Amino acid sequence: MKKKVWIIILVLVLIAAGVAALLLNNAPQKRTLEEIKKSGKLVIGMEGNWSPWTYHGDDGELTGLEVDIANLIADGLGVKAEFKEAPWDALLAGVNAGRFDIICNGVGYTEERAQSYSFTTPYVYSNKVLVVAENNEEIKTVDDLKGKKTANSSSSTYAALAEEYGATLVPVDTLGETMDMLVQGRVDATINAQVSIADYLKEHPDAKIKTVQVLAGDPVAYPIHKGEEYQALVDAINEILEAARKDGRLAEISMKYFGVDMTKAE
Repeated sequence: MKKKVWIIILVLVLIAAGVAALLLNNAPQKRTLEEIKKSGKLVIGMEGNWSPWTYHGDDGELTGLEVDIANLIADGLGVKAEFKEAPWDALLAGVNAGRFDIICNGVGYTEERAQSYSFTTPYVYSNKVLVVAENNEEIKTVDDLKGKKTANSSSSTYAALAEEYGATLVPVDTLGETMDMLVQGRVDATINAQVSIADYLKEHPDAKIKTVQVLAGDPVAYPIHKGEEYQALVDAINEILEAARKDGRLAEISMKYFGVDMTKAE
């Protein structure tokens, strides 16, 4: 009887070990430039619902500034771009977990983020705007945000800035949701990308919102895994971006989606 019990235990241990090995082999892994080239694909994380950065067109296909530049980068590396969509709050965590090789989603560079991720050189600079409902006369600048509610994606630089000025964050997932909450009076304001607001107003010219302040632009760059073994990937992408900057391809993509050249800091 004891022998049978030990055999059963041994079988269960072996099964558990096999399952663990299978899960480990199938788990996402952070990849070096060499591993990416060997696989033939660059795995790119993005939201897919933030026009004009990354969104689905009328044909349902993924498009936007980030899609064009990501394809440019993949071509430069000699691989195919593989896009994976995820909510904003899952993107940075996805890089840490190895689900993505890079995030292409208008990520603002900050010193705090640079402690956890390697960043490429900036490829655009994004002005921020403070937006309120059309009938709001209380909020004129960010100094008026103390005690007010703002709608933004949590962990975004916009949310952090609003909280610095004393606002209470109401987390949202999309710009459309942000605008709805603003017009409905469920929040008092939002700080957002100037180009995203301009793009929203193109689609919703009668939206009862207004911009009350334009704030200095942020450098926008691509976050990649932190570590010496991934620096070759950062360097390779920087070379591709610099070549595209010099020959005008970056400016052309910016003009295509933003209507202005946002590739310069000034």
